[in-house]
Amino acid sequence: MTPFRLGLTGSIGMGKSTTAAMFTAATVPVWDADAAVHRLYAPGGAAVAPVGQLVPKAIGPEGVSRETLKQAIAADPTLLAQLEAIVHPLVAADRAAFLAAAQTDIVVFDIPLLFEKGTEAEMDATLLVTAPPELQRARVLARPGMTPAQLDLMLSRQMPDRDKRARATHIIETLSRPAVEAAVAALIAYIRETRHA
Repeated sequence: MTPFRLGLTGSIGMGKSTTAAMFTAATVPVWDADAAVHRLYAPGGAAVAPVGQLVPKAIGPEGVSRETLKQAIAADPTLLAQLEAIVHPLVAADRAAFLAAAQTDIVVFDIPLLFEKGTEAEMDATLLVTAPPELQRARVLARPGMTPAQLDLMLSRQMPDRDKRARATHIIETLSRPAVEAAVAALIAYIRETRHA
């Protein structure tokens, strides 16, 4: 039986990484989109050569420099679409390989832009982690080097939380760790019950 594919998403500061770790702790494998990009950009990664052809100065001993890419995109916004045309198929292939190798009944795909990029169409269900806006801001602004202007820019690039709520199959409010742990356990049990019913 193909594993049940649960797409996990949530805006910055909503507790997505913490929730993903809870699935891992419950022995549900988690594929992380950001980690996949890091692998592709690392020395020897599949994205290094094609990105190097597009932005040669972004390649160094550490692989692809995300900071140099950001600067290049700021100088020439048309680079973003070209970059996505290189990276998105490689990320999709990484995700497919993870699914093919999975030996469990449920897998979680941790994808920040799940709804923005339409990837929810490849999932059996979606889970949105969310929190009140003031808690979200407090969490993000507590991060080293984060400014209100940077946060506002990040939020402007993401689908509003209310729109994600309308599209998500399941929603977990990340107000307290014990409550989230309980909600994750309940969701895993629910998926297993409904699959085997």
